[in-house]
Amino acid sequence: MQLKIMPKKKRLSAGRAPLMLFLCQMISALEVPLDLVQPPTITQQSPKDYIIDPRENIVIQCEAKGKPPPSFSWTRNGTHFDIDKDPLVTMKPGSGTLTINIMSEGKAETYEGVYQCTARNERGAAISNNIVIRPSRSPLWTKEKLEPITLRNGQSLVLPCRPPIGLPPPIIFWMDNSFQRLPQSERVSQGLNGDLYFSNVLPEDTREDYICYARFNHTQTIQQKQPISVKVISAKSHRQRPPTFLTPDGNTSRKEELRGNVLSLECIAEGLPTPIIYWIKEDGTLPINRTFYRNFKKTLQIVQVTEADSGNYQCIAKNSLGTIHHTISVTVKAAPYWIIAPQNLVLSPEEDGTLICRANGNPKPRISWLSNGVPIEIAPDDPSRKIDGDTIIFSKVQERSSAVYQCNASNEYGYLLANAFVNVLAEPPRILTSANTLYQVIANRPALLDCAFFGSPLPAIEWFKDAKGSALREDIYVLHENGTLEIPVAQKDSTGTYTCVARNKLGMAKNDVHLEIKDPTRIIKQPEYAVVQRGSTVSFECKVKHDHTLIPTVMWLKDHGELPNDGRFTVDKDYLVVADVNDDDGGTYTCVANTTLDNVSASAVLSVVDVPNPPFDLELTDQLDRSVQLSWTPGDDNNSPITKFIIEYEDAMHEPGLWHHQAEVPGTQTTAQLKLSPYVNYSFRVMAENNLGRSLPSEASEQYLTKAAEPDKNPTAVEGLGSEPDNLVITWKPLNGFESNGPGLQYKVSWRQKDGDDEWTSVVVANVSKYIVSGTPTFVPYLIKVQALNDAGFAPEPAAVMGHSGEDLPMVAPGNVHVNVVNSTLAEVHWDPVPLKSIRGHLQGYRIYYWKTQSSLTRNRRHIEKKILTFQGSKTHGMLPGLEPFSHYTLNVRVVNGKGEGPASPDKVFNTPEGVPSAPSSLKIVNPTLDSLTLEWEPPSHPNGILTEYTLKYQPINSTHELGPLVDLKIPANKTRWILKNLNISTRYKFYFYAQTAAGSGSQITEEAITTVDEAMASRQVDIATQGWFIGLMCAVALLILILLIVCFIRRNKGGKYPVKEKEDAHADPEIQPMKEDDGTFGEYSDAEDHKPLKKGSRTPSDRTVKKEDSDDSLVDYGEGVNGQFNEDGSFIGQYSGKKEKEPAEGNESSEAPSPVNAMNSFV
Repeated sequence: MQLKIMPKKKRLSAGRAPLMLFLCQMISALEVPLDLVQPPTITQQSPKDYIIDPRENIVIQCEAKGKPPPSFSWTRNGTHFDIDKDPLVTMKPGSGTLTINIMSEGKAETYEGVYQCTARNERGAAISNNIVIRPSRSPLWTKEKLEPITLRNGQSLVLPCRPPIGLPPPIIFWMDNSFQRLPQSERVSQGLNGDLYFSNVLPEDTREDYICYARFNHTQTIQQKQPISVKVISAKSHRQRPPTFLTPDGNTSRKEELRGNVLSLECIAEGLPTPIIYWIKEDGTLPINRTFYRNFKKTLQIVQVTEADSGNYQCIAKNSLGTIHHTISVTVKAAPYWIIAPQNLVLSPEEDGTLICRANGNPKPRISWLSNGVPIEIAPDDPSRKIDGDTIIFSKVQERSSAVYQCNASNEYGYLLANAFVNVLAEPPRILTSANTLYQVIANRPALLDCAFFGSPLPAIEWFKDAKGSALREDIYVLHENGTLEIPVAQKDSTGTYTCVARNKLGMAKNDVHLEIKDPTRIIKQPEYAVVQRGSTVSFECKVKHDHTLIPTVMWLKDHGELPNDGRFTVDKDYLVVADVNDDDGGTYTCVANTTLDNVSASAVLSVVDVPNPPFDLELTDQLDRSVQLSWTPGDDNNSPITKFIIEYEDAMHEPGLWHHQAEVPGTQTTAQLKLSPYVNYSFRVMAENNLGRSLPSEASEQYLTKAAEPDKNPTAVEGLGSEPDNLVITWKPLNGFESNGPGLQYKVSWRQKDGDDEWTSVVVANVSKYIVSGTPTFVPYLIKVQALNDAGFAPEPAAVMGHSGEDLPMVAPGNVHVNVVNSTLAEVHWDPVPLKSIRGHLQGYRIYYWKTQSSLTRNRRHIEKKILTFQGSKTHGMLPGLEPFSHYTLNVRVVNGKGEGPASPDKVFNTPEGVPSAPSSLKIVNPTLDSLTLEWEPPSHPNGILTEYTLKYQPINSTHELGPLVDLKIPANKTRWILKNLNISTRYKFYFYAQTAAGSGSQITEEAITTVDEAMASRQVDIATQGWFIGLMCAVALLILILLIVCFIRRNKGGKYPVKEKEDAHADPEIQPMKEDDGTFGEYSDAEDHKPLKKGSRTPSDRTVKKEDSDDSLVDYGEGVNGQFNEDGSFIGQYSGKKEKEPAEGNESSEAPSPVNAMNSFV
């Protein structure tokens, strides 16, 4: 089976008329198989105008086919050419091709002429075109003496070339002695005739080697004209002039061109300034797709010219002084061209037929017929033939009617010659397409199934599918004249076997072909447009879906060519990866997926971006004293538009190597007018910036030194302050070198008293930024000026600033100082301000010195530590915080200026009232017995008054960590030891202890202790633990728990729900028992065995009874419970304040079921 693949072409329209013949898509006459008798047919021949290389043998081609094989003969210049008589001429066996051996002897010119080949057999004779043989020529230039040309600047000039006439015509170009092409432009250009035209000359046109070259391509030779010397003399002034045409001459001209050629129209003008050329068509528009401009628009070309391009064309030359026009009238003639060329005709005996030969041209061509190479007028007569102008009509042909007919269409511009045979045969049908050919077609595309056939008379063709009895219907399929069956839109159900049947009166033939429909190849993930920065990596994805029976090949193209042979490009499955991207990598990347049946492609553009390249060609123009124009050429923007240019300057005189910002301009601007300062040696550089960043700096411009001038500004930060009571120190920020505007920078320092009629006193100083005026009154206001000057003059008059001479210590102390005690830790002080004159300086504020002389409780002497508070400005009162309660204090007040403090006011004494005491310094429980505990303590370190008594509160804690009743006990203030009796045996107690003054209760301290255990009771506990009944009870409890666990396990495996929450509530861990929100009681007390302190977070009610409450992160679990408040000295005495609480529980009222261990402890 032969596999045939449908060509990859565009889909045809599916909307077809029923079963039509498309003559334009098929062979209009059947090809006769070569095994059948047929007249000759010319298959190959040399061109009509055959220019040969005289250095090589001459080969004149003439090939033909026929049955029987044809014989060949030649004519030369209209007479028989006997090749047997010329030993240099041989004919190729089985062919009519001639070889003339001129390389061994003979000359090409001997064989110039018109040759024609005839191929003949028993059925007729075919003839070739007239083949004109001419040898190529490349003659030398004639010797001539060329005088040097001298002319003035601005004149026009034409350098003639006048190349020798060659065959074919040479290609002309101008070069110098170094074989470098001379540059051409709108001003200087080469005309179609080869001359070199100058619209106006310039001094740089001066040279001695203007050389015209002629290249003869056929012989690969170049001929050279003698060099022409041109000297242009520079004229001081040359007059401008309007345009005039150097070529063509006059206002109008005519041009004739043949149809199908290239129409070239030329206008070259001279003038000063150089004219610009425009083209229009007077009676129409120029054809868009066929019009091209060459030679700087001086040449208009229209390709594939037609008769419709005839008309008037106008060229317009224009400069600033005028405009001129030239009209070229174009006429398009035409050598003959075919309308209908005659085609071979195969007829069966007694059939009719026609040969049509129809041609056109300008002028109209003449049609003539020949039969077997002989004009039909003198050819043997054939009764079945009738001639009607450009048509030959055949009726009831017989075998003797077979012949070869030639149609010749000619006019003055050329001729056309066509051979067409009439072959009379009687042949049954035969199918020429190979049997069982397999066609594979992509779905939804046309399928063309071939059925090439032959027969005489012409067979009728029918198609069948899958051996069905009825022929294929014409509303779905298209049957072409050459037998091809077309399925306009092939679908999956089009797959199958198709049978072609050919019938005529002599017989029938058939052939099977097979059709398979494949899924189209698709790109389901296309590469996407990418913008990447130079040096990065980019990847393109191309995922292809295809028919599973086809094997695709995926290849990548760059700009429609192969990928660069570079290791940076890697293709991995569905991806193309480009690493280290550079500028050359930008372009269009195309993924092409090919199968044997179709191909698809998808493209994406890669734009490589980067920061711009540095600007270059910096130029300074319009150089003035205070400004200059800077221009530059932008560097490549690297595919990201330049947004702005940054200009920097260097002052080589004052700060060499240091670049400063000068200006910024938009990215569309390439010039900037820059403001300059005097006496600066400027250099400039430019940087370009785009969205990716800033370029490197350009090369520095040339240096430009501006002239010196007086300073534009004066020193800043001028101040006047005295460092001593009798001086004035004047300081300023000096000008830098850039601001000096010239050499000899100095400063004129001027001063006078503000309140007075004194004249200004001035001094001129240099290279300093400070001047000291001595002998001034103390703290007197002065007006001060500092003016810059240099060798060119003074800066503008500066504004005066006010300063003061030096300060001295204040002379007077504040008066009427009195103290108002606010509370035990805070006092308010008032004083009268001092007179301003006595301050002798800038008033900075008032300063209070205060210290504690002694406590009201102690009389011992110790080191006195003074404290200081300063109040800014003119305030006359202030607060003293942080005082100690129940203390004696002394204070005084002083005024402060910039020099220091004045004298102190008389000491003022005041006392602070009592406050609440601090907690006792320590609390220890010693000598525990069965029913008593001894408490020892240290008094508070800060009693803050006279202690009145101590308060002790305590309560028991049982084995379930619950608090018992609270006992409140008052102890005299002079005691430091106390024995508690009648306590419970082996019981833990919690103690709360604090002191009191007349101001209230102080902070508490807590402690815990346990009374001792009775030995007899302990021994009974051991005895009980070893009793058999107790052991049995414990075993029973253990067995009960085990049975309960088994039941729970079984229920859980069966999916039953176990009341975990209820059990957790009943057997919760005492360590994590939460507060019972309903009654506010605490969770159970922990750490009973190791005697650790209680957990933090207990609360104590304000009536000093301990209550059970939720544990939180307070300082201790069971602390003293007054509400949090501050004493008068600001100390915090209510550290353990809490929520609203109930009275303490009497006895053990745990809401929790006791554990076995707790039960045992309760029992003992």
